[in-house]
This record gives sequence, structure tokens and C-alpha cells, in this order.
Amino acid sequence: MLLDMIRNGFSVDTVISLCVRIFVIFCILPIHEFAHAFAAHKLGDETARLSGRLTISPLAHIDPFGAILMIVAGVGWAKPVPVNMNNLKTKNKKLGMAVVSFAGPFSNILMALFFMLVMNAVTKFAPSTDLTQIIFTFLYTAASLNVTLAVFNLIPIPPLDGSRLITLLIPDKYYYKIMQYERYIGIAFMLIILFGALDVPLAYLSSWLFKGLYYAAAFPFKFF
Repeated sequence: MLLDMIRNGFSVDTVISLCVRIFVIFCILPIHEFAHAFAAHKLGDETARLSGRLTISPLAHIDPFGAILMIVAGVGWAKPVPVNMNNLKTKNKKLGMAVVSFAGPFSNILMALFFMLVMNAVTKFAPSTDLTQIIFTFLYTAASLNVTLAVFNLIPIPPLDGSRLITLLIPDKYYYKIMQYERYIGIAFMLIILFGALDVPLAYLSSWLFKGLYYAAAFPFKFF
């Protein structure tokens, strides 16, 4: 993003993309973390609520490094919501933790679908003007970033949400052994992101999910 601006100048598309990424930092990421906190609250764990995280206020959720990475690379994160799996009032604690973990990416999928619905409404009913094109580009970029965030967070590597989901698939003793090295795995993972090693698989998976959601969002407008 920043390199594109340096090389190509402040074109309309790059400025819109920058605005969308700032929008994601202050609006989308807080909703993602709120979804985790809300799911945990509904399942009986009040840790997030007592920590002041059961809110959509960006001040409670923004992580400076994750925000910078969102601006630079288009993927980032907020501060993780604290969850105590032992407090979850579910018979299967691991399943309860998986539900809490999936709530965040699921919120991104829902928001992407919402932006696509509005985008299709704009295309169908709004007059063709420069302002309409700017609005469309903003909505398209917001939907695309939400899809990327959903896919990114489902990667089964600490500290991402997908690492919690794999508790359903591997024995506890192996999972806890992996989590002992969570900090080091996280550092290595950030370096991998910065060097672009995940760009191709992320783009492929995001494209697949985007097309599926876009088809669902476009379907109701076929009747107009």
C-alpha cells in the first residue's frame, strides 16, 4: 500500500484503499473482536466483559503493530480477546472454544456479505456517476478486505483464530506443546507475512470465498 503510493502517487484507487484500511482498523477489527467477546459471554465466560472488551469501541481493541501491518500489507489484527475455556458452560469445552474462535472470522464473512449486498444495490439502482464509482470501489475494497481477514484468521497458526479451531482435531497434549511456542511461532509467522510468502495461497482462498459470497449477494437482484 505505502510502496504503491510512493511509486504511483496518490491515485483515486490507492487513496480509497487507504481509507478502507483505516476504516477496517477502527470499525471492522473492533467488530471482529467484539464477536469473540460476545460469543464467550453467551457461552458463560465473562473474562472479556470484565476486561472491558465486550464493546465495539476501537480504543478497547486496537493493537498498534497489527494496525500498521493492516496499512502496509492489507492484513492485520487487534488485541486478542481474553477467554477462559474453563468458564465456558458447554459440555465440550473444546467445542465451545472453537465456537468463540470462529465468531470473529464469521463476523468478517457477514460484513463482507453486507458490503456486497450494498454494492449490488448501488450497481443496480444508482445512476452512473463518478461518485457512484467511488462508492462502489470503497464497498468492493471493504468486502475484499473482510474476506481476506476471514481467511487469514482461519489459518491454523498461533496466535490466529484457526489455531484454536484445531483443538477439535488434535489431542490436547500435542496442542498444549505447540502453544508453549506460540510467541516464537507468531514472530516467525509475521516475518513470513512481511516477506509475502503467503500472498499466493491467501489470494487463491480469498478469491474462492469472495466469488461464493458475491454469487449469494447478487442472487436477490436477479429478480429486479
